[in-house]
Amino acid sequence: MATASVGFKSREEHRKQQELEEARKAGLAPAEMDEDGKEINPHIPQYMSSAPWYLNADKPSLKHQRKWKVDPNYTKSWYDRGAKTFQADKYRKGACENCGAMTHKTKLCTERPRKIGAKWTNKNIAPDENIETFDLDYDGKRDRWNGYDTAKYAEVIKRYEARDEARRNFLKEQQLKKLEKKRNKKVDEEESSDADEEEEEDALKHDEAKADESKQMDFSKVEKRVRTTGGGSTGTVRNLRIREDTAKYLLNLDVNSACYDPKTRSMREDPLPNADPNEKFYAGDNQYRMSREALEFKNLNIHALQLSEKGQEEVIMQAAPSQAELLFKKYKEAKEKLKKQIQETIMEKYGNAAASVEEIPKELLFGQSEREVEYDRCGRVIKGMELSVPKSKYEEDVYINNHTSVWGSWWKDQQWGYKCCQQTIKNSYCTGVAGIEAAEEAADLMRTNIERHAAASNDRSGPVEEKRFVTWGSDTPEDLVLDREKLAEALKKEDERKKEEKDERKRKYNVQWNDQITPEEMEAYRMKRIHEDDPMKNLLH
Repeated sequence: MATASVGFKSREEHRKQQELEEARKAGLAPAEMDEDGKEINPHIPQYMSSAPWYLNADKPSLKHQRKWKVDPNYTKSWYDRGAKTFQADKYRKGACENCGAMTHKTKLCTERPRKIGAKWTNKNIAPDENIETFDLDYDGKRDRWNGYDTAKYAEVIKRYEARDEARRNFLKEQQLKKLEKKRNKKVDEEESSDADEEEEEDALKHDEAKADESKQMDFSKVEKRVRTTGGGSTGTVRNLRIREDTAKYLLNLDVNSACYDPKTRSMREDPLPNADPNEKFYAGDNQYRMSREALEFKNLNIHALQLSEKGQEEVIMQAAPSQAELLFKKYKEAKEKLKKQIQETIMEKYGNAAASVEEIPKELLFGQSEREVEYDRCGRVIKGMELSVPKSKYEEDVYINNHTSVWGSWWKDQQWGYKCCQQTIKNSYCTGVAGIEAAEEAADLMRTNIERHAAASNDRSGPVEEKRFVTWGSDTPEDLVLDREKLAEALKKEDERKKEEKDERKRKYNVQWNDQITPEEMEAYRMKRIHEDDPMKNLLH
C-alpha cells in the first residue's frame, strides 16, 4: 500500500492501519486512491509503495516508482570541424598573442609558433573558430563513430573492388595461358588412329553405364551418430562401399585365418596368402599401410620427428602439415642432388665403364697374345715384360719462366732452387749461366768487404772513452752547454705542469702547446722525473 512519509503513529493507529490493509487485500474495503485519483493495488509490498523520506510526499502515490527525472534534450549533431567565423584586420585585446584569434589563449594555440606573434606585427590575423557545445547522453559521449562521414567508406569499398577485379583479371590471364599451352601440345602431337578412337568411345560408354548403376543404387544411406561439440546429433552418412563387393571377413571363413576386428573394421593380415596376387583385390590393411601414399605419410612423420629431436626446426606435423611437407620435399631434393653429385665425382675420378664406347683390345677380347715373357724359378720377370714406372699425381717436367730444370733440382744452404740458374726463389725468371757468374762475383765482393771492415776495426782498437751522462742517465752530446737561468726557469715550468696534472680543475679550456723543446726543458723533465729504481723516490714529493 502506498503511504506517505508521515510522523509517529500510536499503537492504536498502527493496529487500525493494519486492519484496513487486510480488508483492502480481502476486497472488503475500497482501494486507496493516489493524488491523481487512480486506485493503488493493495497487494504492492510496503517497501515498494512507501515513498522515500527526502521526497516529502504528503499524499499516497506511486510517482517515486516511475521515471520522475526529466530527460534533457540530447542532441545527435557533432562539431563542424575547421569552421571559421569572423576574421579581424588587426590585433584585439585579449586575443591569442601568436595567431590573433579571440576564441583561445596563447597557451592553447595549435598554430605553428611564429617568430614574431600577431600581437606585435598586426599581420595575418587568424579567423575565430566556431565553438560549439553539445549536451550528449551517456552513449553519445562514448560513441567512437560520432561525427563519422559514411560517404568516406565508399573509397574503401572502391579500393577493395579494384583489387578483386585485378585478381580476377590475373587469374583469367593465367587460365588463358594454360589453355593455349594445351592447345599447342595437341597440335604438335600426331592424331591417333580411328581404331583407338573407337576403343576410347567404348570405354567411355562402359564408364557411363557404371555411373548410371551407381546412381540408381544411391550408395544406401546409413543412419549414424556423429559426434559434435554440442553433444552429438544423428545425421545421414553415405556408405561408399559397393554392395556387390564381398566383405573382407567373408573372404576366408577359416578360424585360424587373418583376424578381423569388428570394432575398428580392420583386418591387418592377408586373408588369402596363398591365392594368386593378380586375382585378389584385397591383401590386408598392412599392404595399404606400407605402400603408396600411406608410406609417404609415414616417412613424412618420421622426418618431422627427427627434425624436432635434432633441434634443427620445431616442426609439428599436426599443427603445420604444409610446413612439414615442404621441408620434407626440400630434404628429398637435397638428398637426390647430393647423391647425383657423389655419383658424378666418382665417375670423373674412375670413369664410367658402362658408358664408354672404346674398343676392347684383342688381347683381352680373346684372352691370348703373341708376346713372349720369360720368368725365373721364383716367378720374377726376366725378359719380355718391362715394369712400368708409376706416374705421380703431380705434373712432371713442366718448366716455367724460361727455366730448363724443375724446382727442387738444386740444393744449397738448406734451400731448394733451380739447377739451371741456381736461384732459390720459386717464381724467379731464369738468368742462366750469366746469373750464376753474377751471384758468385757479388759473394766475392761481400767477402772482401767483410774482411776489410774487420781489419779496420782492429786498427782502431784503443782506450774506450766513458760517455758523459746528464742527471738521469741519458746520452748527451759532447758540445751541449746548458744555460743556468734557462734551466731554473724550465724547472719552475715543470713544477707548474705537474700541479696542473694533479688538479685538472685548474686546466683551462683552450690549451696551447709548444712542440719545440729546448735542451734546458728536457734536462728539467729528466731531473723531475720519478725513477722506480730510486730508493728515495717516496721522499721527493
